[in-house]
Amino acid sequence: MTERFSYPDDREAASAAQVRALEALLIEKGVISGQTVDKVLGYFESEMTPLNGRRIVARAWVDPAFSDRLVADTPKAVAELDLPVGMAGAEGEHLAAVRNEPGVHNVVICTLCSCFPWPVLGLPPYWYKDPVFRARAAREPRVVLTELGVPLDDDTEVRVWDSSGHSRWFVVPQRPAGTDGMTEDELAELVTTEAMMGVALAAAPGAGTR
Repeated sequence: MTERFSYPDDREAASAAQVRALEALLIEKGVISGQTVDKVLGYFESEMTPLNGRRIVARAWVDPAFSDRLVADTPKAVAELDLPVGMAGAEGEHLAAVRNEPGVHNVVICTLCSCFPWPVLGLPPYWYKDPVFRARAAREPRVVLTELGVPLDDDTEVRVWDSSGHSRWFVVPQRPAGTDGMTEDELAELVTTEAMMGVALAAAPGAGTR
């Protein structure tokens, strides 16, 4: 996915310069310390990662009752699992799951900016914020999915969910065929961030994750 959306090299440098300037100002004003930003980033890079989402999906695949509870009350169901503290914290206050099923395929976007369920999917990729992706996925999701390698039958309904500060959506992809007898840990390895966003399918056994 990332390779489909390239940016000028100076975009990173310009963004980094803006971040450093803002950080320096906040430190000068006493709002944060010199370690605050690194601590927050480290937390989201080590604790609030796609590994959490993979475990949630794998449990939903092996436990239909849990899967039903997950889509009915996502935060309550997630709290049942032994996941890092803070799943309902920053960027996870309003987690909401939708489930792909025969005849229904879900896609998550954010038309406003880049609202994203960080505790489940980690930090949002650049392409998720791309204005072209956001606009086209809302306007012609079936075409975009086909371009991304997810062709759907004409009778498959495509549902587009707009993440926001009120609801941070993620997708429970369909369980791949040929996975009977696999453990939860093995199933979790088939789940990708893209699949939990609806822009890809879960990996087939033996294919691994990207």
